[in-house]
Amino acid sequence: MWVSQTSVRLEKAVAGLNGSDRVAVLRARMQAMVQEDEDELVDTLPQLARLLPAGGLARRKVVSCAECPALVVELICHLTAHGGHVGIVGWSDLSLAQVAEMGRLNNVITVPDPGLEAWAVTGVLAEGMDLIIHRGLPGELSPAKARPVWAKIRGGRAAVLTVGARLPGTAVRIGAEVSTYRGIGKGSGRIRGMDIDLAVDSKKGTARGSLTTGEPRRLEAV
Repeated sequence: MWVSQTSVRLEKAVAGLNGSDRVAVLRARMQAMVQEDEDELVDTLPQLARLLPAGGLARRKVVSCAECPALVVELICHLTAHGGHVGIVGWSDLSLAQVAEMGRLNNVITVPDPGLEAWAVTGVLAEGMDLIIHRGLPGELSPAKARPVWAKIRGGRAAVLTVGARLPGTAVRIGAEVSTYRGIGKGSGRIRGMDIDLAVDSKKGTARGSLTTGEPRRLEAV
């Protein structure tokens, strides 16, 4: 219930408002949640951080990410559990149930349906959040439309992770794919853990690794 109530409250707060009023509501909500933090890197999963060229997700930078909900939710859980704040733009079907259990759901702002103002919303949230996850239709924003977005990001404090939609000039991409599910038997059981294969592409080349979540892998005699 917490997950749906979080999204519904924000949707009701901005419903029927024009562009400038919607931005004002989002900014007020964000400022009420965030405390000043001068760290240049956002608290990131160690298994991913060691693969990224900056040693983590850098503030005021943009990284492209494969559409892997399992990885994104782990990032949100990790960051919010350590006191960070996350904004999610345009991902209406992303389940945050795990965040309620392992992170802090109150540290998350969701804007499931930003409409034509998606990048403007991301720009506003970037002023004060730690991490913004922006999901949109595949494709790259035009340079003319990207300039004001980049200005907001560079003048803010958030690291930005784009999924599907992409900003020109993005130099780092995270590839992620679930390779193993654990806890599922033949027609029974539930997912208790998984392994995610990671590949980070940057100017330095490709760095590969893996992330184990939930129940760890067990060694079995052969």
